[in-house]
Amino acid sequence: MQNSPVRMRRLRKSDSMRRLVKGVNLSVDNFVYPLFVCPGKGIKKPIKSMTNCFHFSPDKIVDETKEVFDLGIPAILLFGLPEKKDSKGSHAYDDNGTVQQAIRNIKKAMPGLLVITDVCLCAYTDTGHCGLIKDGKVDNDITCEILAKIALSHAKAGADMVAPSDMMDGRVGVIRKSLDENGFIDMAIMSYSAKYASAFYGPFRDAADSAPAFGDRKTYQMDIAASAKQAMKEIELDIAEGADIVMIKPALPYLDIISQAKQRFDVPIAAYNVSGEYMMINTAAQQGVFDRQSAIIETLIAIKRAGADIIITYFAKELAAKKFKL
Repeated sequence: MQNSPVRMRRLRKSDSMRRLVKGVNLSVDNFVYPLFVCPGKGIKKPIKSMTNCFHFSPDKIVDETKEVFDLGIPAILLFGLPEKKDSKGSHAYDDNGTVQQAIRNIKKAMPGLLVITDVCLCAYTDTGHCGLIKDGKVDNDITCEILAKIALSHAKAGADMVAPSDMMDGRVGVIRKSLDENGFIDMAIMSYSAKYASAFYGPFRDAADSAPAFGDRKTYQMDIAASAKQAMKEIELDIAEGADIVMIKPALPYLDIISQAKQRFDVPIAAYNVSGEYMMINTAAQQGVFDRQSAIIETLIAIKRAGADIIITYFAKELAAKKFKL
């Protein structure tokens, strides 16, 4: 052993050496910060289920996005709550809806901040489902037409990118066609392509008031035990329909899917470090299970190493504030 020509420790012996040869670089440029906008004025209200996350009214969200922009985070992902819910989710495509107001306010104040909007119906329907209900089931094709109306409304308000998260078949193509026909040919689409029927969405459903009133979402979101081939097919179909960026959600239980997507497809790969993953770290750290800052960094490095070009994470502001080294 004394004469061994190979000693891996040689490249680990100092911080400078480790920095020189590290294979994964985590940067603020990789981050998208999710935000929740609610009806009203002058509102900044803590979300009980999500540490250090808030509901903002369309006027107050400007202060928050200015801070995000000043920290160098390139983009936000905007989720909305309606003034009222109905069977058609009509507030979602109201040109004076909560999200639409917020988009206009943000782009007026920070035109350089990339505003991505979630396109879905779960927070807007009285059923809590991601699509319209017909004969007790989610009607895929009718829902796609409504999603296109939502995306167009967001585009008209000034959004830079739309992100359909509903998992309806064919919705990317319907949205792309609508945007193109209305002059928004340069509007990018980031599709939730492989979105699983996961247990890790619990805190988000509280934040967005989007839990289904009956049943579950297993008929349209992906089965947690589905093969990687099924995920690759979902992604392939979305790209063929016009998706510019594809997303895997959640991130941590599906690092293998992120990795395979990165190897197979020549488009940017996004991964959503979802609310349950976020609160898992926060709660465990609060109980003294591990060091919180180290766990955050290790988690996001794992997502980046798996192949994610873009990481949507509630930790983005903390990291960008340089409270600890990336």
